[in-house]
Amino acid sequence: MSYSILKSDSIEIDFDGRKILQGVYLECKQGEVLGLLGRNGCGKSTLLKIIFGSVTPSHKYVSIDGVYVNKGYTNGQIAYLPQHHYLPTGVKIISLAKQIIDPLVWDEFAAYPIYQTYFNKTVNDISGGEWRQLEMLMVLYSKAKFILLDEPFTHISPIQVEEFKGIITARAKTRGIIVTDHYYRNVLEVSDRLLLLNNGYTQMISNQADLVTYGYLSV
Repeated sequence: MSYSILKSDSIEIDFDGRKILQGVYLECKQGEVLGLLGRNGCGKSTLLKIIFGSVTPSHKYVSIDGVYVNKGYTNGQIAYLPQHHYLPTGVKIISLAKQIIDPLVWDEFAAYPIYQTYFNKTVNDISGGEWRQLEMLMVLYSKAKFILLDEPFTHISPIQVEEFKGIITARAKTRGIIVTDHYYRNVLEVSDRLLLLNNGYTQMISNQADLVTYGYLSV
């Protein structure tokens, strides 16, 4: 199998005259999890939205296998789990899943107990944590080559966090996954490579000591 590569280069955006991202570069290939760390408000969510195509910056170059991608969501090559709920209310979960899930892995997805329990209900009928779990599963089992996870471990229990770490690792065998979360240890544990977003720039991180060097962690 040949592995596709997602590249994001020269990304710049400012808000109210303040540079949030300047010349940001990252790349992620199918078969790996790229962890994106950074302090609150540094622009991690904005960067993911730019890659996905829902936020327009002053400059960007996003490509998959060298082909420019303006809005990754239009052709389904990039999927995004935002911090807020994205599944619409009032529609049965089975109907939503049929639109999103890659048919090649439908049986695997449909075997999850949370889907088995609620497939004939709408998200109005379930808790916020269950809603979040279903949204994450649908993104991870979507047809997209690349998956962006923004704070995936929020609003789920510690046991579920451990379960989803395993699911992320398994899905990354055929997908490229970029994950960010303020629980940095979870990101460290699930990632193959790490990037730190700091002062508008990305910095490759080799080990936890680098996070101290660049001021993300204190001694």
